[in-house]
Amino acid sequence: MSEPDNGSGQGSAPAAAPGETPKVRFASTGSQYFAVLVSLLAAFYLISNIAATKQMDFGGWVVDGGVFLFPLTYLIGGIISEVYGFKAAMRAVLIGFAVMVIGAIVFGLVTISPAVSDSHNQEAFEVLFGWDGVYIRILVASLIGFLLGQLLNSVVIVQIKRRFGESNLWARIMSSTVFGQVVDTFIFGLIAFTTFPMFLNAVPGVDLFPMMTWSAFASYFLFGVLYKCLVEFALFPVTYTVVRMLKKREPSYRH
Repeated sequence: MSEPDNGSGQGSAPAAAPGETPKVRFASTGSQYFAVLVSLLAAFYLISNIAATKQMDFGGWVVDGGVFLFPLTYLIGGIISEVYGFKAAMRAVLIGFAVMVIGAIVFGLVTISPAVSDSHNQEAFEVLFGWDGVYIRILVASLIGFLLGQLLNSVVIVQIKRRFGESNLWARIMSSTVFGQVVDTFIFGLIAFTTFPMFLNAVPGVDLFPMMTWSAFASYFLFGVLYKCLVEFALFPVTYTVVRMLKKREPSYRH
């Protein structure tokens, strides 16, 4: 007989005796489910970073175009961390890194390739996706912010799970979201949109013109963290359902 569901998304985990370290499980990564999650993470990450080249103003709140899809990368990262563990989550993040780097290389090659004689969009394309344009700043900012944010997101989930067991999934997901999004949003905005990242001067052709004032950056940071966290909190029922399904269907998790 299985134990009653305790809010973890998986109801058969044995309860730990008083003073005993809770027993936790993580599934192996050889399944189709893990492959689908990694594919979605990489796709959402790439799309979000292309969209982030545009800044938007919603009634005084400054955001970038990644605001629509990027929060879902943390939702997926949290699911991977919860079900498959820290190493699997970092593997997924590194795959996302590889996709971003490949995309940057391809965009750069397309930019420097000769355009047809009647092309009217070459200059705009160079500004957005050239190796010396906006995209290189977005790329550097994204890689650093995403790595550190997802690292913290995964560490919080896995360590809380190891400490307290399978119960209270909501606490793991929500706390990890806050920590991860604060770090990611701050680092990304600082490098991508301000003149602070002086190390980018070493990159030939990169102009560190400010894309945001400091007041706009403060608005971007506060609204970005609040919005992304609220999205993940609102979608927690989806996270719970997916986690529960995976824990039931992954044979290596059940045994």
